[in-house]
Amino acid sequence: MPDIIKVGLLVQDEAGRVLFCRKKHSTSLLILPGGRVEPGETDRECLDRELAEELGQVTARHVQWVGVYRALAHHDDPTVRKTLELRLYQGQFEGTPVASREIHELVWFGKDDDPGLLTPIFVDHILPDLRGRGILSW
Repeated sequence: MPDIIKVGLLVQDEAGRVLFCRKKHSTSLLILPGGRVEPGETDRECLDRELAEELGQVTARHVQWVGVYRALAHHDDPTVRKTLELRLYQGQFEGTPVASREIHELVWFGKDDDPGLLTPIFVDHILPDLRGRGILSW
């Protein structure tokens, strides 16, 4: 059983860039919008709640299942070692996302950007899978 279960949303713009968030705490690396699933909460309920908390007045539309990914959770403190399960969906936004609450900034990340800015689970597990399945072209 993983220590942390999260739901994430993969949103791409017309240029194929993916929206990432930079948190105000715990990690300086870019993460996908979403967050921890609370007890009794469905993935979609979690996604809706987390998007409202992190991105303001946005709603996820055309949401489709992508897959589940497992790895060590990244934390800027190397002594923190917890396992992470990320349940990934893809979709689009209704509304304009704005960095809110624990989110410091939003970053549209594309093929020419530095993958060293992304969390290891994305670089090592999610990105290769998305490329292999043709979901991302970069």
